[in-house]
Amino acid sequence: MCDDAAMVRSRTLATTRTLAAALTLATSLVVAACAAPAVAPVTPAVPGATTTSAPGTSNGPSSPTLAPYSPGPSASPEDPATLYARIEAQVEQIRGLTAIAPVAPRILDQAQLAAQLRSRFDQENPPAIVAGEQALYQDLGLFPRDASLKDELLKLLTSQIAGFYRPQDKELYVISQSGSIGPSQQVTFAHEFDHALQDQHFDLTKLGIDTPDQGDRSLARLSLAEGDATLLMSQWAQQNLSPLQTLQLLQESADPAQTAILASMPPFLKDELLFPYTSGLTFIEGLWAKGGWPAVDAAYATPPDSTAQILHPEQYLAHQEPVPVTLAADIERRLGAGWSQTYADTLGEFGLREWLTIVGGLQPQAAADAATGWAGDRVAVLEGPGGSWGAVLVTRWTSATDAGAFHDAAATTVASALPAAVVAQPSSTTVTVLFASDVATLGRLRSLPTPGG
Repeated sequence: MCDDAAMVRSRTLATTRTLAAALTLATSLVVAACAAPAVAPVTPAVPGATTTSAPGTSNGPSSPTLAPYSPGPSASPEDPATLYARIEAQVEQIRGLTAIAPVAPRILDQAQLAAQLRSRFDQENPPAIVAGEQALYQDLGLFPRDASLKDELLKLLTSQIAGFYRPQDKELYVISQSGSIGPSQQVTFAHEFDHALQDQHFDLTKLGIDTPDQGDRSLARLSLAEGDATLLMSQWAQQNLSPLQTLQLLQESADPAQTAILASMPPFLKDELLFPYTSGLTFIEGLWAKGGWPAVDAAYATPPDSTAQILHPEQYLAHQEPVPVTLAADIERRLGAGWSQTYADTLGEFGLREWLTIVGGLQPQAAADAATGWAGDRVAVLEGPGGSWGAVLVTRWTSATDAGAFHDAAATTVASALPAAVVAQPSSTTVTVLFASDVATLGRLRSLPTPGG
């Protein structure tokens, strides 16, 4: 589920079709187990990835093959207003929150969704920020040089968003190509209505999920809201969908065209889209298991500040905050005339895992092990004369052992996929990675004093 149509670091509270399928699968497995029994949102943060795993698991079973689903005249026996009111009451009861103000859902088809996303993209994502983020991904090897981040995000979000809620104007949207309200639209509405309840009680704008140069913190806080809504959605589906509706939901979510688009996306975009729903769900399940929904409510007063806290909830519970990392203010001057810093951000543990996996080819567990112990980081994009570019990544670790583990994994990544980059030897708990367009620029970067502070 996404909160709005924001795309890059302006994260959206949404429901993704892929996540909805995963939740459906979970619901169907629960049903099967009882007889023998068993969803999610997109964004910019509209929170997709190529997985059919049930929420909260890393590798769930594949979706069963179903006969084509044709909704009959009794698919939605209630009129829309009555149906929405019933779902609202059920969500309020499960979530333990009561709506303070009415929320009127609006139905969009795919064409209307695409038009809305495109019309709002530049407004909610300043071109300079999009260009900076694209350059960062490209410099690190996470995004193709010949692709447009804006175009890829619009394609991804248009194909994957099933619904979204916008805290800015309190509007809730559900996507339905036919205009009907089937099981997937009902599950989506439950997810998005929970976002409305979050907003009315905790003010989602205070989470700061659209701060351009705080990508890791933004993703962590989006994971709080999306994990909350995904758990609520799962509980609602298990309590209120029949086995037949669960199968219908799986069929509605298994659109070959949408699956093909998702599969064609750069892995980093897919993984970042899914993270708030999958890892966010696991994070919220841990809070919920300890103290129910009141424990989840309390997290909005002290939201997570890093994806490390989402991946390792014990760090959140222990109030283990990221270490601030700054970059030398005179890097541009030291590089020479014509150089400027165009973008800066924090990758976080999730971002570093992705880099080691996608660029370095490490197995996911090896990348996770190498990124565990993250304490903080900062990365800057530098542009110079004649199309030259450089990037400086300074990372901090909780121990020299953790720093060494990342150093070795990063060195392997650089050697195998980025010949124009070098990893500085770790100095106590600091590891610096340099990226450059050419050997001469790399030499300039290497000659600089340690750029982190």
